[in-house]
Order: sequence, then C-alpha cells, then structure tokens
Amino acid sequence: MDKLKIVFMGTPEFAVCILDTIIKNNFEVVGVITAADKPAGRGQKIKYSAVKEYALENNLTLLQPTNLKDSDFLEELKALNANLQIIVAFRMLPKVVWEMPKYGTFNLHASLLPNYRGAAPINWAIINGESQTGVTTFYIDDKIDTGAMILSAEIAIDPDENAGQLHDRLMVLGSKTVIATLKLIETGQVNPKIQEEHSEIKTAYKLDKDNCKIDWSKSGAEIHNQIRGLSPYPVGWCYFKDANQEWNVKIYESNISVEKHLLPIGTILTTKKEIKVAVSDGLIQILSLQFPGKKKMTASELLNGMAFSEKSYVS
Repeated sequence: MDKLKIVFMGTPEFAVCILDTIIKNNFEVVGVITAADKPAGRGQKIKYSAVKEYALENNLTLLQPTNLKDSDFLEELKALNANLQIIVAFRMLPKVVWEMPKYGTFNLHASLLPNYRGAAPINWAIINGESQTGVTTFYIDDKIDTGAMILSAEIAIDPDENAGQLHDRLMVLGSKTVIATLKLIETGQVNPKIQEEHSEIKTAYKLDKDNCKIDWSKSGAEIHNQIRGLSPYPVGWCYFKDANQEWNVKIYESNISVEKHLLPIGTILTTKKEIKVAVSDGLIQILSLQFPGKKKMTASELLNGMAFSEKSYVS
C-alpha cells in the first residue's frame, strides 16, 4: 500500500475543521480545491471561502477552478499526484475527477445515509423531528450522495437543539469519522457497503424562501422543529400583521406552550415581556426574532419599543 497523498475539496467552515484534523493527524495533503472567489455583502467585496483562508494560512497548494472539466484544471489536478481525494461540502464532481486517484474519492456527508441525501441534511433532520442523526463517509459515484458507504457514526439530537449547535457537534464527529476512514484505507481494510434503496428514504431538499416560511397551521411541535431547524441560518420567517401594517419577520428561537385556547390560529398574544402565537394544539412562544431593518433581539427587547393590538396575527 502506497503512502496516502490526499487532495481535499471543500468550501465552508465545516470543511475546515475536517481538513485541519487530517493535517494534525499527520496525513499528507498535496492540494486543496475550493470555490472560486466571489463578491459578497453590500460592498460586494471579494470574499474567500473558509477553506481558502485556511489553505493560505497553512501554505497548502490551492486550486480554485470555475469549471471542473476544464483541461488546464485537470492537468493541474493530475500533476498533484494524489492517490486519494476527500470531499466535504463542495459540489458535484465529474467522473473524470472522482475516478482519477488510485484509491478513489470519498465524501463526508452530515447524515446517516441513505436518509437525507442532498443539500441541507442537518436542517431537515431537525425540521422533521428526528431524535438521531450522524455522519457517513462514502465513495463518490455519478449521482448525489448514493455511493457505497465506508463508515457511519450516530449522534442524538437534543429536543431543543438548533441547526447551528448540531452542525458544530457533527463537525467534530465528522472529523473523527474521516480519520477512522483514512486509517481503514491506509491499511487496506475498507469494506464498502452499497446503499439500500427504498421508498421511505427522506431527502434533504435545498432550502429556499418557500420551505423556510413558517406554516402556522401545523402542530406546535412541527412549528418549533422548523424554527430550530432553520436557526441560525437561513432562518424561518413569516408575516406579522397589525392594523394596516405588515412586516416580514425572521424567527430564531421558540418554545412550545401546551395551553388550551379558542383563538383563531395565528393570533398574536403579548404581555410586557412575551410574544405567543396561537396554534392548533397550544401556543408557540417566540423567544428571539428580527424585524426588517432591526437587529436580532429577544421578545422582551422588541416589546420595550413596540406594541401590538389585540387584532394582530401571523401568516
């Protein structure tokens, strides 16, 4: 077995943690591939990916292709002489890239495959009220997240945990699982397992404005799960309506309050410190939120400077 020479591909902070762990465990990373720079924010300043910043700080060879099938990029990739590629939160690879190294290309995905294939596995596990999730390493093939699995590791989801908190714990679990996977490959002990296809596989759909809108007709538990599953990013939202005014409001944090009431669904109830919304099986207490043009604040901070009438509601 040859010594492993790794090309690492990734973009966000989640990938940085994995890359850092690989290097600290003395595996050789011969190159790093990340997204091309792009302008971001109001000033449209060029923003580097988290992986690029890490690669520059650690003097790693860096490639930023815009086209993964470009012949110049493929030549540069080949010249790195890697015998293994690792993908963490990157993008779909063409076959010419993933089949290039001798020991293949494996991906770390933040779910227990085959469930939650797709773009937002951490969010959807919480939105759907799962009590467990995990990470899986698998060999890349020509579809999304369908390749033969190498290792998986489970983790419990806390009933009030949000997507950001779960993300951070899965990042640590993912780092350990990638190292365990590398040790299996290094010693020739990998025994990949084909993913079983069945009709009940859950999908991690891409998040957009429509599926981030809070549906107040659902049960309190479903609404609470949606809010925490979208927090702190991209954040669940809804309309607050009072008199002739309407605001597009982001909701970061909630509690379920099991109370009987005869109020129409969506009715807003306020005290000096609390905001609650009537739902089919109780009340949802809104703990933190953000009105347009304002910073994120607690309900009591908002109510210090804002009052709602008895006819206010959400939709």
